[in-house]
Amino acid sequence: MWLYLVALLALYLLRRWHRERQTVGNLPDKHVFITGCDSGFGHLLAKQLDGRGLRVLAACLTEQGAERLREATSGRLQTAILDVTRSDSIAAATAWVKGQVGDRGLWGLVNNAGIGVPTAPNEWLSKADFVKVLDVNLIGLIEVTLSLLPLVRRARGRVVNVASVMGRLTVFGGGYCPTKYGVEAFSDSLRRELRDFGVKVSIIEPGGFRTQILDLQLVRKSLEQVWSCASANVKEAYGQQYFESYFEKFKELLSTISPNLHLVTDAMEHALTAQHPRTRYSCGWDAKLLYLPVSYLPTSWADYLLTRSMPKPAQGI
Repeated sequence: MWLYLVALLALYLLRRWHRERQTVGNLPDKHVFITGCDSGFGHLLAKQLDGRGLRVLAACLTEQGAERLREATSGRLQTAILDVTRSDSIAAATAWVKGQVGDRGLWGLVNNAGIGVPTAPNEWLSKADFVKVLDVNLIGLIEVTLSLLPLVRRARGRVVNVASVMGRLTVFGGGYCPTKYGVEAFSDSLRRELRDFGVKVSIIEPGGFRTQILDLQLVRKSLEQVWSCASANVKEAYGQQYFESYFEKFKELLSTISPNLHLVTDAMEHALTAQHPRTRYSCGWDAKLLYLPVSYLPTSWADYLLTRSMPKPAQGI
């Protein structure tokens, strides 16, 4: 009996390996639009796809970021300036993409742009702190997608949305985790709606990786600003020691994150170039061996594991 089960598992894995090695043809004729290419995953992916011969349309927030990318890539790669929080900027970028792709349509859309701060215990934050992250990570992603979907449908192409393992398991407060849950939900509905058009939607779920959105100095500065704006009642309830301990725990977490961004960009590249892309790509050992398994545990068990080493507030029980 066990021998049959092992044989079936081996056949399944062999079939999956074979399917995932099959790539789409005519890559040099395919256009891919990537947001957030100033640094991090977007910057590396643009260079990676350019090296594969695809026609990369890279959207950067700043001209300096666009210039750095152009200097590191071939003449095929084209750049545009895009602020995903502004509808006029998205409209201008959409018109530019239409002019670039013509009647062929847009093969790939990679929604990579994102920010990580402000992040802090929720009670320290204001509505504006949440909106700042929501506008970039979720609302901007949705508006970019809706604007470019007709071009993606024309090419029967791909949409690749960058979520996070924090879209499965909330580890800290602020707008980041809610936006990633939202990206998961939006991507799931989009995938089912576009299936009959031949469009495939993939979700990238990175664990912790060393990018600018997790820069330690940026996190510290953001926490200090949030704490300084907190009400007297909040400061009394939590205490200064809690603030310092909270940052130390965040610092400890950031010290363990991976510098190997290729684990994520390789998943993005596979989602764009494989004939049979996966629905979800979990990237990093922390995602595979810690966060995802914990997300399936009973809530009380997950709560204990995530809070047992956290600092205690001054007025806590």
